[in-house]
Order: sequence, then structure tokens, then C-alpha cells
Amino acid sequence: MPKSNLLAVTSITPDHFDINQLSHQRFKVYTAKQLDQIPQLQQLSAEQRFEMQVVASVLPFRVNQYVIDELIDWQQVPTDPMFQLTFPQRGMLKPEHYQRVADAMRNELGAADLKALISEVRAELNPHPAGQLEHNIPKLDGEVVEGLQHKYRETVLFFPSSGQVCHSYCTFCFRWAQFVGDKDLKIAARESNQLQDYLRAHPEVTDVLVTGGDPMVMKTRNLRAYLEPLLSDEFAHVRTIRIGTKALTFWPQRFVSDDDAEDLLALFAEIQAAGKHLALMAHYNHWKELEPEVAREAIRRVRQTGAQIRAQGPLLAHINDDASVWARLWQTQVELGIIPYYMFVERDTGARHYFEVPLVKAWEIYRDAMQQVSGIARTARGPSMSSHPGKVEVQGVTEINGEKVIALRMIQGRNPDWVQRPFFAKYDDQATWLNHLQPAFGEERFFFDE
Repeated sequence: MPKSNLLAVTSITPDHFDINQLSHQRFKVYTAKQLDQIPQLQQLSAEQRFEMQVVASVLPFRVNQYVIDELIDWQQVPTDPMFQLTFPQRGMLKPEHYQRVADAMRNELGAADLKALISEVRAELNPHPAGQLEHNIPKLDGEVVEGLQHKYRETVLFFPSSGQVCHSYCTFCFRWAQFVGDKDLKIAARESNQLQDYLRAHPEVTDVLVTGGDPMVMKTRNLRAYLEPLLSDEFAHVRTIRIGTKALTFWPQRFVSDDDAEDLLALFAEIQAAGKHLALMAHYNHWKELEPEVAREAIRRVRQTGAQIRAQGPLLAHINDDASVWARLWQTQVELGIIPYYMFVERDTGARHYFEVPLVKAWEIYRDAMQQVSGIARTARGPSMSSHPGKVEVQGVTEINGEKVIALRMIQGRNPDWVQRPFFAKYDDQATWLNHLQPAFGEERFFFDE
């Protein structure tokens, strides 16, 4: 399909949406250094603002004007879920970590000593869970391939260097270590032909997931440079290209009114025309993210290209640990043409103690939410843990031969033979992660521990 026709297809806009209303909106971002420049925060006490500064010195903070103006209900702060999702809260650091950093800042500790203290605290937060740096980094001809992860046989994760930031940061993010300026904690590719060389050597790979950060922060010309080579016959074995993104929530203008939005949509259509399946793996945490008209317009435009949007996100205390929130989220997604894909368990990293929900409670919320929607919205798998051995789904609580157990299933495994294998753990209503569970029926270990 000629590019001019692609642009014509993706330019279709419903009559009720006025793109001119976005002409004045330019991307404006605030980081930890500009916290005191956000007018809405003046409604908080000086102590609350100091607490935010302390947390933002350890965990990454970045928010843009669209999120501030359109997604947060400032009358409900600090309990508003979108505020909790994007702004630091004292409880996101453990008390001992908070106190150490707060005392240092109050006592005006020297810059070098403060930096060293913060690094110590970060190192205690399990910055790369599930063996990301030790077990998932592939090699080619004996050399480590920077910016790639290859955990599951069919799927390679690619971290383009120019996509290792986001329009705003989620406070729960399991990839927070990518954003704190420490090169030792960062995963990023130096050049695109690293990915191509690796794919040539691995014909078993069918799916490439471009992730970050958020690849949608890149200009379209940069994203095109990474993806266009994969459309050639040489990479016929790559059948699906996935793009992990929060831009549909945090900056939907990327698909609607940015200077290169039309070219981005044209690229999406070209990928489809080349016979590849394109899936945007969209991160959603609350139905409020789907309310703004520009967010819905972005969804419409992406779907017009033939790309599919699959929605995923973790279950989080303070944000969405309520079955009715998930039911409304999934139902709204279906109405907008999005496929609910995963409910994740909060990973064992960063501020997990603030956001984590016990596995049994997570399953109860999942089950109750599923009971509120029709079958077409029951495509979301979960609660799912992206653990070291693989993706483990909590399937429920049951009783077998008089023993109360948690039933689990390996959705995806580091070893392909593990996929879809069920197993059972002793009942534990306080466990929040796989390593908290013990095998049921007197077994010494789980099958994947062998």
C-alpha cells in the first residue's frame, strides 16, 4: 500500500472530535527537581512535600502536564488512584530507608555522601527482579548482546537506547532501575543491528517485544529505523511485533496530534501490510485512564491501522485492589476494542511493600471481577507472577484430600516443557510472591526447583 494511502486511512477522525482543541497542548514534564513548580501540590502541607522529595530522591519521578490536568482528581488527593500512580508517597520507602534519607537531607549531607547513601538504599530494593541481568541476557558468538533479554524461546525483548524513558513514571514500576541514572542498573541496546544479528542466529524467535521505558517516546523516524528491517523476507520467522507502551494513557497525543503522529500510524499500517501482526501491549491500571476523549481517539486511530491493542497491568494496593475497578476497566476496554490480556501481581522490587496484595486476596479480586463481566471480557489471565522460572498464574484455592491448597499453573516457562503445567502450594493467605509459597502434599520442592 502506498504511504500516501496509509496516511489517508489513518487520518479518519470522528466528526465529534476536534483535533484543533489539541493544538495548544505541548508536552511539558516535571521531574524531582521541579516538584515545587507544580501548582497543585501547594495544597499539600510542607511536610508532605518534603516526604515526596525524599522518596523522589530514591525512586524515579516524572509526570507531565496532561496527567496532572486530565487524569488526577485533585479534590481526592492524596487517595486519588492516579495521584498514587504517578506521585511519590512516604510509604513507598520502607521506614528505615525513608528515615536514613530524610535525616541526610535535613542535615544537608554532602552531595557525594548523599549519592552514596541513595545508591545503598536502591541496591536493597532488588533493582532487577527475576534474574533479569543474570539469566535473561543472551550471547552471540560468546559475546553478551546488550539491550536484549531472551527468557522464553519464542520471544525476545528489545530495549532501544532512545526509548529508555517514559512520558510519566508509574510509582510501582518494576523497571524503575532503568530511570535512576545508574549505568550499572540499565539495560539498553547500543545499535539496532544488534537485534538483527541476534534474530538471524535464532530462527526459533517468532515474537519481538520492543520495550523500555516506553518506545513511544521516540520520534517515528527512530522507531522506523528499528522496525523496518524486520519487515524483510530475511526475518520471515518474526511473525509478531509487540510494542510495550503507556503512551495511550500518559500521552495519547502521540497518536493524534504530535508532529509525526500520522507517520507513526502509517508505520503501524506498513507493518500490518508486510504480513506481520502488530500488537500494542498497553499498560492500564484504572478505568479513569480511558475517560479522556483524546485517549479514546488515540485508541480509535491505532485500531484503524489494523494493529491490535492488548491491555495489561498489575493489581496494586492504593490504586486498583477492588474488583469493581477491574470489572469496569475490562468492560470499558472491550467496548473500545481493546483485548484484556493480563492482571499481574506486583513484582518483588522497588516499592513492592506499598503496593503488594496477598496472592489469595488477588485471586479473590480477580474472580469477583470476572463474575461482573460477560465472557467476551474474560480474556485477561491472572493473577500472574512474572517470576524467575516463568509466568505463574494463581488459579484458585481448593481442598484436596483434606488439605487446603493454592492451585497454580505455569503459563509460560523458562523451560518450554513447563508450559501449562499445574501445581499446588500449601495454603498461605499472607504470601505475596512465588518464593513465599511451600509445596503442598509433603513435597520437598516444586518441579521447577529441580
